[in-house]
Amino acid sequence: VSSVITESIFNDLLKHRNDAGCKAKGFYSYDAFIAAANAFPGFGTIGDLTSQKRELAAFFGQTSHETTGGWPTAPDGPYAWGYCFKEEQGNPPGEYCQASSQWPCASGKRYYGRGPVQISWNYNYGPAGKAVGFDGINNPDIVANDATVSFKTAVWFWMTEQSPKPSCHNVMAGGWGPSGSDTAAGRAAGYGVVTNIINGGLECGKGSDSRQEDRIGFYKRYCDILGVSYGSNLDCNSQKPFGFAAQSQPRLIKTVV
Repeated sequence: VSSVITESIFNDLLKHRNDAGCKAKGFYSYDAFIAAANAFPGFGTIGDLTSQKRELAAFFGQTSHETTGGWPTAPDGPYAWGYCFKEEQGNPPGEYCQASSQWPCASGKRYYGRGPVQISWNYNYGPAGKAVGFDGINNPDIVANDATVSFKTAVWFWMTEQSPKPSCHNVMAGGWGPSGSDTAAGRAAGYGVVTNIINGGLECGKGSDSRQEDRIGFYKRYCDILGVSYGSNLDCNSQKPFGFAAQSQPRLIKTVV
């Protein structure tokens, strides 16, 4: 990954992440990103160079939307302001605790959005921690305090299939193709399916949506920086969300700025 995303490119992608107005100033480091990327073989390394660049542009596009500090007239444009936040904004953030025998919520702990992908809910913190190597139930705050752990939760989410959804990685790396039911639901391989995986219940199948347009804006900027074409099927305007269970348990909470 470091051969595609050099430190210079990383700083260009996330140009204003360390501005004074960004609450995550100084948190998201290049070294933390590379350490997290290297912990997940296959991330950004499958297929030809075009596929690799598109996957990494998609990863940064989606996570930049989740952490954006941009606005329409922002310096360098709204899509130069990814990774401005490391915690969900709100006063106070919600607990996001769902009753679970496998991942019971710990007293006094809150499972609101943290990190690049704004991982949320106890049923995500638990398995993310198990996979990455931290106690997600008893110590969710580490995701906002340790940059490497924070990036690892984002890459873990990206790489992990959560049925009936494929993984974001598999879609962007070319390993996923639509089934008959996917085709009937309007789902076709491309960046739009990744948006559907992440927040389809709220953003997809409703025509143009400002949130997914923001995701696409970031993705296009990053593809331009990496010198790669965008591919097809960028939006999910006509895609039905994945299964009902996935809609009833949203995986992510959008950062409110």
